[in-house]
Amino acid sequence: MSFVRQITKFSQYAKIQSYFKNISAAPVFHVRSYGSVPADDPSTFPGAKAPFISKPEMIMPTDVAPIPIYRVMDSEGVIVDSTQDPQLGEGLVKKMFRDMVMLNTMDKILYESQRQGRISFYMTNFGEEASHIGSAAALEMRDLIYGQYREAGVLVWRGFTIEQFVDQCYGNDADIGRGKQMPVHYGSKELNFVTISSPLSTQMPQAVGAAYAFKRQQNNDRIVVCYFGEGAASEGDAHAAFNFAATLDCPVILFCRNNGFAISTPSTEQYKGDGIAGRGPAYGIATMRVDGTDVFAVYNAMKKAREYVLRENKPIIFEAMAYRVGHHSTSDDSTAYRSAEEIEVWNSKEHPISKLQKYMRTKGWFNEDEENAFVKDIRKQVLKQISVSEKKLKPNWREMFEGVYDEVPQHLKEQMQELEKHIAAHSDFYPLKHFKN
Repeated sequence: MSFVRQITKFSQYAKIQSYFKNISAAPVFHVRSYGSVPADDPSTFPGAKAPFISKPEMIMPTDVAPIPIYRVMDSEGVIVDSTQDPQLGEGLVKKMFRDMVMLNTMDKILYESQRQGRISFYMTNFGEEASHIGSAAALEMRDLIYGQYREAGVLVWRGFTIEQFVDQCYGNDADIGRGKQMPVHYGSKELNFVTISSPLSTQMPQAVGAAYAFKRQQNNDRIVVCYFGEGAASEGDAHAAFNFAATLDCPVILFCRNNGFAISTPSTEQYKGDGIAGRGPAYGIATMRVDGTDVFAVYNAMKKAREYVLRENKPIIFEAMAYRVGHHSTSDDSTAYRSAEEIEVWNSKEHPISKLQKYMRTKGWFNEDEENAFVKDIRKQVLKQISVSEKKLKPNWREMFEGVYDEVPQHLKEQMQELEKHIAAHSDFYPLKHFKN
């Protein structure tokens, strides 16, 4: 039986598991069968290769089987298929768990800091920790990351410190971005993480371009991973990125975090097709879909995706299905568009940290006292860092004119001189003592 027909025949969970055990590196296509093409009547159109039929047929969305969701653990942390257990050691699994816990703990404190007026803005990662940590663990440090704004866990895994996170949120003189970005718009050249920008999807064609540049390098051993949400996939830049990645055969993983909501807009109002993974076959791109609350599923699939992308110099659309437990940001109140009962299910039984903890208990790797002490220590570190970071001076205000050009152009020099005169004349109205001289 052909690869195409195999996929469309999967209707039972066990068969889906078997499929992912032996998943091909080829794109996942779901199509109807129209029988064989007569040997003397082949399609020769340059725009598409397809069989001829003698009667008009309309392909309906219900005619195409949904792309299956790969998972390793169930909601109780039990490995569904033993062949899919990545067999990671205790040390690595504990790092996965503790990095997720650290991110979760830091999110809670910084979210409250914004509510107290200490920082201007914040976005939490609740419910999506596994997609961050599982994917980051499967990559190499040399791989280049383009994030959206909810991938802080990737930075945690790569070694971004609590001090660096908090300094960025306060935009002080120690902030790598020199206070020129909103809070949670992290970036680190050292960790190969491109600085996040607010406009949705702008990073997607940029990531494809970077991947194309890697492809053109001799003996390239790097790939690009571009994270984005299902809401961002509604932007025009997303479609341009998909098409460029496909036609130029770029080594990029286009990683969609489908968490169910684009701010207050549910996914059912964002698209009518089969999620974001369903777009892969239409663009001619290999496709994978995983349970984004299952850190092992993300890890296994990401390993396979990286191998394919690097070996074939071709892209993959990778969709991680999850649920955004927290509000979209501190500017949002998600209880206005979803029930507290719905949130609670995903914040307990289906939470990625809860699943991994249950798995660790079965292995004898979870110690309640040790983990409570770890959480207490992380809280202490974050709170201490907040008290330090908020006392650090802001960068010199003149830096707002720098950092774009190698040499500041004349018109910006003139604007800076005008501002200097204005501030000198009205210094009582500006908090200059909080800025570096």
